[in-house]
Amino acid sequence: MADSDLQLVARRIRSFPDFPVPGVLFRDISPVLKDPDSFRASIRLLTNHLKETHGGKIDYIVGLDSRGFLFGPSLAQELGLGCVLIRKRGKLPGPTVSASYTLEYGKAELEIQRDALEPGQKVVVVDDLLATGGTMHAACELLGRLRAEVLECVSLVELTSLKGREKLGAVPVFSLLQYD
Repeated sequence: MADSDLQLVARRIRSFPDFPVPGVLFRDISPVLKDPDSFRASIRLLTNHLKETHGGKIDYIVGLDSRGFLFGPSLAQELGLGCVLIRKRGKLPGPTVSASYTLEYGKAELEIQRDALEPGQKVVVVDDLLATGGTMHAACELLGRLRAEVLECVSLVELTSLKGREKLGAVPVFSLLQYD
């Protein structure tokens, strides 16, 4: 079952060269979202991985702006958990904590509400893609400032040649699909 689910998801990933800038090969997850079977398969695969790896030790799923928002709530629901959002700068009301980071094609800033988590709560960070690791590293930094414990970072796709997981240090990383 897991192999056929993974193949179903993999068949839906499209590649677009030179987007959004020359030299970047963009891995498009839109067809996964368009196809209910492949989207369900991706959530099922991530859910099974987290259940096997962490059992009932996760307090929250943390979804990263913006495509992590597509997977985070569904994953949280399957696990019976809540979902916390980390957003791009200026999108959250109330007191926030922020961190800057670089992408493979630019710079950005992330924020989380100061009261989003309690110290010691255990979280898993989810995004659609791990590339250079800048976004996930900034998210882990924010979560550390709130004194949450990041159990793992998960993604649908990982671009291994960009070595993003190295930027995350000791934080475990899991991805469904890996591309050079």
